[in-house]
Amino acid sequence: MNANTETETVAERIAAALRRHGVETIFAQSLPSAVVLAAEAIGIRQIAYRQENMGGAMADGYARVSGRVGVVAAQNGPAATLLVPPLAEALKASIPLVALVQDVERDQADRNAFQDLDQMALFQSCAKWVRRVQVEDRIEDYVDAAFTAATSGRPGPVALLLPADLLRAQTKVAERHRIAQLGSWPIDRFRPSDALIRQAADWIDEAERPVVIAGGGVHAGGAAIALAHLQDIASLPVCTTNMGKGAVDEHHPLSAGVLGALTGPRSLGKFTKRLVETADLVLLVGTRTNQNGTDSWRQIPPDARVIHIDVDPSEIGRNYEALRLVGDAGATLEALAIALETLERRKRRMQRDAVEREIAQCWSKFEEERKTFYTSDKSPIRPERIMRELQPWLDHRLTVVADASYSSMWVVGQLRATHVGARFITPRGLAGLGWGLPLAVGAKLARPETSVVAIVGDGGFAHSWAEMETIVRSEIPVTIIVLNNGILGFQRDAETVKFGKFTTACHFAPVDHMGIAKACGCDAYRVEDPEELEGMIGTAINSGRPTLIEVMTDPEAHPPLSLFAAMDEAA
Repeated sequence: MNANTETETVAERIAAALRRHGVETIFAQSLPSAVVLAAEAIGIRQIAYRQENMGGAMADGYARVSGRVGVVAAQNGPAATLLVPPLAEALKASIPLVALVQDVERDQADRNAFQDLDQMALFQSCAKWVRRVQVEDRIEDYVDAAFTAATSGRPGPVALLLPADLLRAQTKVAERHRIAQLGSWPIDRFRPSDALIRQAADWIDEAERPVVIAGGGVHAGGAAIALAHLQDIASLPVCTTNMGKGAVDEHHPLSAGVLGALTGPRSLGKFTKRLVETADLVLLVGTRTNQNGTDSWRQIPPDARVIHIDVDPSEIGRNYEALRLVGDAGATLEALAIALETLERRKRRMQRDAVEREIAQCWSKFEEERKTFYTSDKSPIRPERIMRELQPWLDHRLTVVADASYSSMWVVGQLRATHVGARFITPRGLAGLGWGLPLAVGAKLARPETSVVAIVGDGGFAHSWAEMETIVRSEIPVTIIVLNNGILGFQRDAETVKFGKFTTACHFAPVDHMGIAKACGCDAYRVEDPEELEGMIGTAINSGRPTLIEVMTDPEAHPPLSLFAAMDEAA
């Protein structure tokens, strides 16, 4: 038998492993160059971002929508440090990313080499798993371990550090070939024991006023259809968190929309919060029970039974003692539905009409209270009016992406999901400004056939507007709606509520966003008359081109958050 003398570089072996895991797109700035060159040589597309913290957010949006791992690459040094914010968002939001980060050459470590930094320590706090590869022949082991760590258990980001000299090294072709495809998530679907499932089913069947609170884990686990089935057969009212928006069809008579902190005047939550506050059983599905999702942990009554479904055991019981259903949301909900189908569910059926009437009244009161702003013809334009003109596009399976702060709140609080599994992408892990546009880029690349609209404030957009050149150069037809109110809205309003005054950083000089977009090659329009919104949104979405719509927005408008309730009621 002849010895295998065929050789290839480590970078080429990494590229082949990426392709085996189904990777079609890598977000990079041509670094590590050896890996990107090898990847492009075998058909993996590079999306070259402009700002070094934007690539991670693009990969995040791609992973959320595609169901595949997002892959981002970066140079050592400054570029690596700018991966920390998007990886931290992905860690909190449970999004699987693989970051391929160049490191200094192995014999240069700890010698003050150019752009040397302890990158192991750098990523420890914002990634599930961090490794530095030292041995050429084990490269496939490490790549597979990275994808496994990203997609198993609670999904999240990982960092694989790659010394520059290692990437150029020649190695023999591996004699034992790995064949596993680990690029889709989640890779493991497990559920609790039959005994626990039956106990949960009995609790639901016995409850007088049960309610479901569904979080982003429903989308992550591909569990929306299973949740909709359970909602129907068990006659369960469903509220969602911000990240859970779209997990259920919000036109279903048992769907009560987003709750969380959106409970101020003119909010749906002002009326639906009673469903949770008077519940005797709360079923939590794929939620961290975080501050925003529970309105500072005030909504779940202390005497209610709690059932918590989550893939991460540490999240169950963190804030509310609960019946522990550790497992994949989809598999667990399916098992729970089967168990409930064996029960009579007489109480659930008898109470359904009354619950549906209560929820219908909540929606009706919400529509009546927001009508003044939702239909306003005034200029500057109310954000509620912008959402009204965007709403019909949800019937076309539009993906709506929002930046952090008020942009997210307008989207989740004013739009109404039209189908099970509708996608509203919001950076609610750490809620960093500037994520809206890059998340939209990733979402569009994940589903090129689906229209994507990004809603961004002028404050957040300033963090990422260089990526307009990216979408033009890479021919990514995203529609960007900039809510230009000339202020940092949340900052000003929160400071006013807390201190009675606000700092000098809250107001901006006028910025011509339309002019910036045109300079980058985008189609761009400015809207000051609300009557122009409908036509302009349709033109932008139908154009199939990167387009920016700058909407001159009322600086006094803010979402109906509980933080502002007293101020709004006084007004």
